[in-house]
Amino acid sequence: MRDPSTSRQGMAKAGRRRKESLPHAFLLTGRQWTCVILCFIVAIWGLPHAWKILEPFKAGTHYRVPYEASQDYWQYERHLEQKDQPNTVFFVGDSVVWGEYVAPEGTWTAFMNDLSGKSPLFVNLAMNGLYPLALEGLMDHYGGLLKGHKVILHCNLLWMSSPQADLSLPKEQVFNHPTLIPQFQPEIPSYRASVDTRLGRAIGHRWAFLTWVRHLQIQYWDRNNPYAWTLAEDGQYPPSYPNTYRMPWQEIDLHLLEEPHPDPERGTTSRRHRPWSLDGNATQHFEWVKPGESLQWQAFQRLCERIQERENALLVVLGPFNRHIMTPENLETFKTLENEVHHWFKAQDIPSVTPPPLASELYGDASHPLTEGYRQLAGMLWRDPVFEAWIMGH
Repeated sequence: MRDPSTSRQGMAKAGRRRKESLPHAFLLTGRQWTCVILCFIVAIWGLPHAWKILEPFKAGTHYRVPYEASQDYWQYERHLEQKDQPNTVFFVGDSVVWGEYVAPEGTWTAFMNDLSGKSPLFVNLAMNGLYPLALEGLMDHYGGLLKGHKVILHCNLLWMSSPQADLSLPKEQVFNHPTLIPQFQPEIPSYRASVDTRLGRAIGHRWAFLTWVRHLQIQYWDRNNPYAWTLAEDGQYPPSYPNTYRMPWQEIDLHLLEEPHPDPERGTTSRRHRPWSLDGNATQHFEWVKPGESLQWQAFQRLCERIQERENALLVVLGPFNRHIMTPENLETFKTLENEVHHWFKAQDIPSVTPPPLASELYGDASHPLTEGYRQLAGMLWRDPVFEAWIMGH
């Protein structure tokens, strides 16, 4: 009679042999792994490039990155790419150049184009919410195509008007474009992100695929990732979840965010397009930060140097700042600061222009003009001898 234990051992060995002979469902060969990696690399590299063909985009003469897409740096770079022409002058700056209170056709660059007859073409390469520390990062990561072009760089002393605006206060602050500022060096006291957040933000701008993904989130999913978008509330009470049974890819209609026409927030018919004094605002006292201590000014200096290193013809426009909003003693400090800044430009052989102050009623606040203010600024700049020599000499 056969020993039952021997029979069971034999069956177990046979079972093991059968399992060992079966191919493992998750085990790939070296050649298969190579194919997977190559497909992954092609997808990561190719999708952002292919998307430019799939998603229609035509930047008109007065185009600026819309307010709702202010953190869409992929779109910003695409705008620059379309305007990369020999007869182009790029006007780089913050919301003053972008045009906080005005419509696209009422911006500084729009009126410059009216004066030039579109040759050269002045391009609004500003973005809302920028400041020197963020503008430095934007140019480093997305401004490479500027090389060799004429660049007008706006210098706004508003960012030195207080330690808070300078981001040099030790108290943590919430501010625009935190991913663009230096994540490790120089140290920014007002910035308190964790190490993993800083690493993620630093890497994100160096990988086009991640910037493209962020573009999709801003343009189609209300700045959320697809998962968060499906769980988003409608903002009402009691809340509802309109996207719960909708598929994220169905929202990709290839229609980019555009500025509303008319815009209730901007333009001559908007409620915000009015002189600063009509809102009952009194004169202000600014706690000016000295240039040698200012993080924003140091970032602006580095930005000027890097633009020059790219073989650009650089012109700096200083202002316009609303001097009517300052107290008399504060105005004297401002003039001293302005002179120090001019001396640095001269020492660096950077041509600079400071347009004369506008009338009080042409400012919407401390630094943003209204439409007629931009019209006058364009005329002042166009007739300035330094500008004339610069635009004709390069």
